[in-house]
Amino acid sequence: MNIKTVLLHLVVFLLVAQTHLYAQKIAQKDNFTFQVQKEVGDLNNDKLDDKIMVEMDLKDDTRPLRVQIFLSQPDKKLKLVVSSTKLIESQYPSYKKGEHNGDVIPDFFIEEGKLKMLTDIKNRKSSYEFRLKQNNFELIKISRVRWDGKDTTFETKIDLLAKTKIEFEQVTGSEKLLNKRTKTIKINSLPKIQDLSYSDLEQY
Repeated sequence: MNIKTVLLHLVVFLLVAQTHLYAQKIAQKDNFTFQVQKEVGDLNNDKLDDKIMVEMDLKDDTRPLRVQIFLSQPDKKLKLVVSSTKLIESQYPSYKKGEHNGDVIPDFFIEEGKLKMLTDIKNRKSSYEFRLKQNNFELIKISRVRWDGKDTTFETKIDLLAKTKIEFEQVTGSEKLLNKRTKTIKINSLPKIQDLSYSDLEQY
């Protein structure tokens, strides 16, 4: 077998391998067939419904979840602008060795043109608010509440636009804020939803 024949076989092999990998990726994307949540509302202020979809891959043992955001266009059709499989942790992550992660699946809703994501992780409830700017959903506010199991809540309010973080405690039934602390946080640029993972969000 001469060198030209060997090279030809090598090229054919690489093309077949690439095609197979591409087909696998397409198949993986199509495996998110179980609908967990569908939220409809106006995100881009055009008085047309946009759509948020949360779907699960039931063929993968870890049960990964995909978040997709579709925005309405001038022709009234929906266009996919965000697709992320890292924003929500898999239900049975590999490090748990077959066990559930113990957390509920986050909830998404649209309020006054803003996208909000609610999580309940390790008994800490968090709300993440995103604004739409130039087809990007930027994280602008975070609020968190943790209850001590008795009569006190520990709360955090983060404003990424104002670059402030406020922490305080509150006794049930009282409007008085206790041990209020305010500090400035350093933000170079607003995080975009497609770049964030669930672990990124927990670090704020």
